[in-house]
Amino acid sequence: MDVKLFSGRNSKYLAEKIADHYGELLGKCKINQFSDGEMQPIIEESIRGSYVFFIQSTIPPADNLMELLLLVDGAKRASAGYITVVIPYFGYARQDRKDKPRVPISAKLIANMLVAAGADRLVTMDLHADQIQGFFDIPVDHLQSDAIYKQYLKGRDLSNAIFASPDVGGVKRARKYAKMFNKQLVICDKEREVANKVKKIIVIGDVKDKDVYLIDDLVDTAGTLCKAAQALKDKGAKSVNALCTHAVLSGNAYENVRNSQLEKLIVTDTIPLKEKVEKIEVLSCAKLFSRAIRNTHEFKSIAALFVND
Repeated sequence: MDVKLFSGRNSKYLAEKIADHYGELLGKCKINQFSDGEMQPIIEESIRGSYVFFIQSTIPPADNLMELLLLVDGAKRASAGYITVVIPYFGYARQDRKDKPRVPISAKLIANMLVAAGADRLVTMDLHADQIQGFFDIPVDHLQSDAIYKQYLKGRDLSNAIFASPDVGGVKRARKYAKMFNKQLVICDKEREVANKVKKIIVIGDVKDKDVYLIDDLVDTAGTLCKAAQALKDKGAKSVNALCTHAVLSGNAYENVRNSQLEKLIVTDTIPLKEKVEKIEVLSCAKLFSRAIRNTHEFKSIAALFVND
């Protein structure tokens, strides 16, 4: 089957890079927008029997998700042979369980919507919770940013490095990096007053005179991350850098990062930055996704793209 790559409006900046690495041009489509806000995606070339990939992160506003759903439905009705949704950042992934009465499991609802629209496969990266893969009744290729950050870290002096998790929930993620480079692990235990507001952070482990790398899947308001950086510096850390895959960066996040003890916040381009901040460095995930698309189409291993050496 022919391969056709398409993009929603929000992720075109990344889709173009993915297509360039893949060696194809993005397919032609346009989104009509009516005066009341309704969208009508139009795929402007034949996709009958084709292997179709739609690239779109489902970041706010919800229009991005709706746009993706409509594109998938349009492709299904146009007799596409196989439809894969490539969602570099899977929104609503933090709502993966009922942590209080009378709340939705939003990640499961999004999964149901994508399958109902006609998606045959999902390719994504660094889900907030691995178990979200089980919400889908279609194959899910869960890429890991390790493949990107490992190469980045190999180019740095890690002789004095130590890895840290900004909260207890991220220990598994940080431990993987510690094992990868045979380094120690420390944990920042946070106590919240309310959602998105941290009361205090306690550092578990010795970081004196160490170059600390905080590891997380996403950075939202950057409140936890910046407080963790401050707590680590207060405990004697020589430097603090952070590796966070998805740059959600909402609210006062950019100001928080700018005024923090972080030397660098290294993110990927799954989400476009709204501001340019000297402390924020962006690594592209386009090559990883292009290779995943090729391996999917050619029925080759996806795990081979990120399995640690």
